[in-house]
Amino acid sequence: MNKHEYIAVSERDGLGFIELNRPKVLNAINRPMVSEIVEAFEEFDRNDNVKVIILSGKGRAFAAGADIDEMSEDGAIDLELLNQFTEWDRLAWIKKPIIGAVQGFALGGGFELALCCDMLFAAEDASFGFPEVNLGVMPGAGGTQRLTKLIGKSRAMEWLLSGDRFTAAQALQWGVINRAIAPELLMEETEKFAKKLASKPPLSIRLIKESVHKAVDYSLYEGMQYERKNFYLLFASEDQKEGMKAFVEKRKPHFKGK
Repeated sequence: MNKHEYIAVSERDGLGFIELNRPKVLNAINRPMVSEIVEAFEEFDRNDNVKVIILSGKGRAFAAGADIDEMSEDGAIDLELLNQFTEWDRLAWIKKPIIGAVQGFALGGGFELALCCDMLFAAEDASFGFPEVNLGVMPGAGGTQRLTKLIGKSRAMEWLLSGDRFTAAQALQWGVINRAIAPELLMEETEKFAKKLASKPPLSIRLIKESVHKAVDYSLYEGMQYERKNFYLLFASEDQKEGMKAFVEKRKPHFKGK
């Protein structure tokens, strides 16, 4: 039984699934929905049976933006006191890999949510964009920052200032998504790749993800120091001993996440 009102959550084969579940409004993201998403991610992060988390949207869209009705009457001080985006910040603390599966639209807040994923697989007919400028506002949950770090200033300016939509082919070319997949195969291919990651040693996956995220913000020197410490740390794990022993013995390793 689904205990959530705005999302559907399930677990199987070492994978945790979070599905945005407001299809009648193209999964428009409201504040209670964000709370449910964050809590579901944190529960999966604590669940030893879950190795990889997949985020998707039910129906015709991943998420067509934030719920405009919810915020149209808000004032600046209302939003400052509400401080709503601090919940989004918690997504950056999720240690397990997050793969987003995007079909239909990922626009505005929906695109920002997609950019919180570690990898994105998208249907070939998916489209992306930040239309906030057309409403007299701008992205507020990391859109200007994450997109610029991902694709550079000039291309990010084009997306953000125009409010135009961009295709999955363009998103693939510019490195926003990892793969463009036939719509009918999107979830199958996403799960297939997620299961590949789920078979890897969990501690290695955890520390690699952590190190890559540091590379985005740290200088090369600082990032390399961080990487080095994580490299050393893995030599305290049972999985490192097992992995190297299995390699020498020419057999398949059995990782336990310890």
